[in-house]
Amino acid sequence: MQQNERLKTMVEGAIFAGLAMALTYVPHDFGVSSIQLAYGLIPIAIYCYRRGVVPGMVAGLIWGLLDMWLRGSGSLLHPIQIILDYPVPFALAGLIGLVKPQVDHALAQDQRKLAALWAILGFLIGDFAKYAVHYLSGVFFWGSYAPKGQSAWVYSLVINGGSFVANAILGAIVISLLVGLIPQLLRRNL
Repeated sequence: MQQNERLKTMVEGAIFAGLAMALTYVPHDFGVSSIQLAYGLIPIAIYCYRRGVVPGMVAGLIWGLLDMWLRGSGSLLHPIQIILDYPVPFALAGLIGLVKPQVDHALAQDQRKLAALWAILGFLIGDFAKYAVHYLSGVFFWGSYAPKGQSAWVYSLVINGGSFVANAILGAIVISLLVGLIPQLLRRNL
């Protein structure tokens, strides 16, 4: 029975990672500073609420590796940059699952507002962790693209901080809607 559950977790993770990757192909850049929406954070978040941190980090890692292999060929500068732009930040998005017990408890008590608040907090944690690592990569590897006179630190903060905020807003809205309309999506069938 336990092996069956492990297989379900792995298959579900592969499906959610694949969905996250598919959403990467939806146009997601806006503004003059190339702020990016990472729509794939939504399916990763759902998976994290269903399965927890470790499976969520594995699904995020798979998403990051897929993104690197399928879209990153023109942006692979250095081995450390590759690690900081792909596997590590995408895997850290799995930290969304830190709030799984609280979300489960609130949903079991039919407290949707509380469940939504916990779920949004988890989303913010994972989103922040992802973009904190992207920020470091931006400082050390992409700073040469900063406008003349602007430091790499500020440039990376504008790009990655803006992406963090944009994704936080998008995530809060979508997660609130999911908890309100289809809360069973955030819980696996036990």
